[in-house]
Amino acid sequence: MRAVFVDANPALRALAEAIGPRALPRLELGFGDADIVPDALPAALAGAPIAVIDHTALPTAIAARCDGLRDVVFLGTGARSYMDPEALASIGITVHLIKGYGDTAVAECAIGLLFDAARKFAAMDRAMREGRWLRSEGTQLAGKTLGLIGYGGIAAEVARMALGIGMKVIAWNRTAKVAAPGVEFVAIEQLLAASDAVSLHLLLTDETRGFLSAARIAAMRRGVLLVNTARGALVDEAAMVEALRSGQIGHAGLDVFTVEPLPPGHVLTMLANVTLSAHSGFRTPEANTRLIEAALAHCARIVATT
Repeated sequence: MRAVFVDANPALRALAEAIGPRALPRLELGFGDADIVPDALPAALAGAPIAVIDHTALPTAIAARCDGLRDVVFLGTGARSYMDPEALASIGITVHLIKGYGDTAVAECAIGLLFDAARKFAAMDRAMREGRWLRSEGTQLAGKTLGLIGYGGIAAEVARMALGIGMKVIAWNRTAKVAAPGVEFVAIEQLLAASDAVSLHLLLTDETRGFLSAARIAAMRRGVLLVNTARGALVDEAAMVEALRSGQIGHAGLDVFTVEPLPPGHVLTMLANVTLSAHSGFRTPEANTRLIEAALAHCARIVATT
């Protein structure tokens, strides 16, 4: 059987090439271009029944042209940003997700963006490189309240780290959660009103798209710090931009965006009270290794049932 990692970047390809022959002796593993475009996917797969996809869009119409494609192993949990799993299922293609591989890595990214939102290190660095001695008044995080919207593995790691620096942590989840050490679960309205900083950790679904709406942004404390390492489409981007301009949101630390890569000249690149990261929260050697091991394990299960 043959699988193609259609958009392998050099680091992930090296891992797959090293691990693949040992983990998948019955599978021929091919590779595409890291910068592949959706229209090139049918040719890259060339009839392979398994596609491994990092972060390339797979429109259903394109998938229908991929002869023999039956399984897609998506490297992460946010497949809906790149494809429609239900529509793919309707044409006989199953989408497999990978959870938990980068919980600590993404949580560290969220905390890093939170620290920058509070202390503005990136802005001071840019100014000093331009010859300006910019001293910025910051926010002390110890003693402040962090609200976590969504509470899965990543949010649990963020909570652990935030508690360690002396923050109070409250959380809201779409489904009921049992108590977590040091975390108080509250209604979303209470979380928005009580939090000095808010970090998003929801999966993107039809129900959560635009979850942080203009009304919910208006319900937050003025000057709130906002961190998003989940998915850009969880937030009403136009409302967020207006809130950043007005000071309703004091600073945003963003690793994800509605459109990726973020287009040159995008409004978010023009705002001083935004820290930008290129959807890299999960990119660490440790997380990459777990990711590829899990992806190949999915492939092995598919091969074993064929």
